[in-house]
Amino acid sequence: MAEEPDRFSQARRSEKGSGVFRLTTRLAPLVTVVVKVAIFNKMDECVERQVVDDPKYKGKKFTDGQVFVCEIGNPGAHLDSEMKEERLKEDLKFYFMNPCEKYRARHQIPWKLGLQILKILMVTTQLVRFGLSNQLVVAFKADTTVAFKHLFLRGYSGTDEDDYSCSVYTQADTYESIFFAINQYCHLKNISLGTLGYGVNEDNKTGIKVCKQHHKRGTMLPSNETLNIDSDVETDCIHLDLQSLSRNPEDWKNASFFRLEFYRLLQVEISFHLKGIDLQTIRTRELPDCYIFQNRIIYDNKAHSGKIRIYFESDANIEECKVLNISGSIQKNTQYVLVFDAFVIVICLASLILCTRSIVLALRLRKRFLNFFLEKYKRRVCDADQWEFVNGWYVLVIISDLMTVIGSILKMEIKAKNLTNYDLCSILLGTSTLFVWVGVIRYLGYFQTYNVLILTMQASLPKVLRFCACAGMIYLGYTFCGWIVLGPYHDKFEDLGTVAECLFSLVNGDDMFATFAQFQQKSVLVWLFSRLYLYSFISLFIYMILSLFIALITDSYDTIKKYQQNGFPETDLQKFLKECSHKEEYQQEPTALLSHFCCLRRKGSDDHLILFD
Repeated sequence: MAEEPDRFSQARRSEKGSGVFRLTTRLAPLVTVVVKVAIFNKMDECVERQVVDDPKYKGKKFTDGQVFVCEIGNPGAHLDSEMKEERLKEDLKFYFMNPCEKYRARHQIPWKLGLQILKILMVTTQLVRFGLSNQLVVAFKADTTVAFKHLFLRGYSGTDEDDYSCSVYTQADTYESIFFAINQYCHLKNISLGTLGYGVNEDNKTGIKVCKQHHKRGTMLPSNETLNIDSDVETDCIHLDLQSLSRNPEDWKNASFFRLEFYRLLQVEISFHLKGIDLQTIRTRELPDCYIFQNRIIYDNKAHSGKIRIYFESDANIEECKVLNISGSIQKNTQYVLVFDAFVIVICLASLILCTRSIVLALRLRKRFLNFFLEKYKRRVCDADQWEFVNGWYVLVIISDLMTVIGSILKMEIKAKNLTNYDLCSILLGTSTLFVWVGVIRYLGYFQTYNVLILTMQASLPKVLRFCACAGMIYLGYTFCGWIVLGPYHDKFEDLGTVAECLFSLVNGDDMFATFAQFQQKSVLVWLFSRLYLYSFISLFIYMILSLFIALITDSYDTIKKYQQNGFPETDLQKFLKECSHKEEYQQEPTALLSHFCCLRRKGSDDHLILFD
C-alpha cells in the first residue's frame, strides 16, 4: 500500500485537446467513482477534500493507501464561471488596447483610425474651400458698405469717427446732408461704379423712405431756463418714389415734412433697398450671388448736445438669382464640389456609425463587468472605473460628425444657391473642424511622451475650474466697480462688456500704459481712485492669482511625472485585469482572428471525466 501514491501519479495523463484530464487508479474491490475536475493542476488540494459522491464514504477523509475520491462542488458551474471570467478579462484587455495593439492581437484592421485620418483631410479641405468662398462674400459686403458710405454720406472722410460714421453741428449741414443722401439715391445708376439697382422695401414699393421721431409738442427757452415739452414720442414718415424724385427737387425739399424743429427732434432715419450682384465668384468658377442691401442712415439727436451723429447701417442678404445664363465650365465645377461634399457626408456618417457602435458595445461590456464584479466580490465598482468605459473621444467625434453632416448639407444648398445662411454654415463647419483636430490628440496619447499633456489636463481641470470660480468672483467685482466709477472718465470703461475686455487685456499685460494715460483728470478723487483700482487689480491678478493658476497646472504635471516613474494608483478595474498571470503570445499568422490575453482558453471536449477504479 505504500506504493499506491506512486501508481496514482503514474496513472495520471493529459489528453491533448481536452478541457479535462483522466485519472484512473485501481484499489481492491471498491466502487468506482466518476467525478469532473477542471484542468488546473490542483490534485493535492482535491485529495484533501471530503468524499461526497458515494454515501458509503460520506464525510470521510483518506490518506495514503486508500481510495482517493474527490468532488469540487458543481463542476459544470465552476467551469462556466472560469470561462466567463476569462472571456471577460480578454474582452476588457482588448477594449483598452490602442489600434496598433488590437491589430497585432487579432489582426483587426483599425477602420476607425483610418477613417478618422481620411475624415481629417477631407473636412479640412472642405473647410478651406468654403473659407475661400466665404472670404469673397465678406470682402464684397465690406467693400460695398464702404462704397455706400462714400455715396450717401456728405463729407465722409473714409474713416468712422467712433461707432458712428460722421457728425454735423449746424442746422444747415443737417439739411444738406439729408438732401444729399436723397439726391444720390435718385441718380444712383449714373454715379455708382457697382452693379447696383433699386429694390423694393417692406411695403413692396420702390423708392426712399424718410421718417422722423420727435416729441409731440413743446417749447424751450434756455435763456429763461424754461422747458415745456411732452415726453411722448411720435413718428412721421414720407415715401418718395423715383418719379417724385425725378421731378423738380424744390417741390419735395420745400415740403412741410422737412421743416425740422431741432429742439424736439430725436432722430431722422432714411431707409432704402438696393440690389447687387457679386461677379467676382465667376473667377473662381462659382455661380454669382445676388444681394439685397437694406440700408439705413440715422441722424441721432437724442442727446441734444449740439452734435448730431450720423450712423450708416447696411444689412446684406443673399438671395437666389432668378435668371442665370452663364456659359463656360462653371456648372460642371459646381457639380464636382457637390459630389465632394456628398462624399464628406458619407465618410462622416460611417464614422458616426462606427463610434456609436463602439459606445454601445462599451456600455454592454461595462454592464457585464459590473454584474460579474458584484457577483464575485459582493460590492459595487467605483464611479471612476465605470466612467472608464465611456470614451469621451468617441462622444466628441459623434458631435463633430453631426455638425459636419449638417454643415455640409447647408453648404451644398448654398452652393446650389437655394440657401444663403453663410453664418450658420460657417459656425457648424468651423466648430466641427476644431473638434476633428482636437480628436487627433487621442492618437498622440498612445505615446507616453505626448500623453503627458492629456493626463495633465485631465488631472488639473477640476482644480483649475474651482480656482477660476473663486477668482471669477473677484474679477466680476472689479468689473462692476470699474464700470460705475470710471465709466464717465474713460472710453474703455463705458459699458460692462468693454470693462471685462479691458481687464482681461490688463491681466495679459496688454495696453497697460494707454489705460493709465487715457484717464481724464477732471476729478482728483476719481483720478486717485483709478490709480488705486488699476494698481491693486494688476498686482492681485498678475502676481498672485495668475501665479497660483500656473502653480496648479505645474503641480498636476509633477504628479503625473511621478506616477509615470513609480506607477499609477491601481483601481479595481486594473487590479482585476492583473489577476491573470499568464498571457499568451500574440499570434503572427495573418489568418488568425483571435488572440489569448490571460489564461489559456480551453476548448470543449466530451472527455471531461476523472476515473478512479
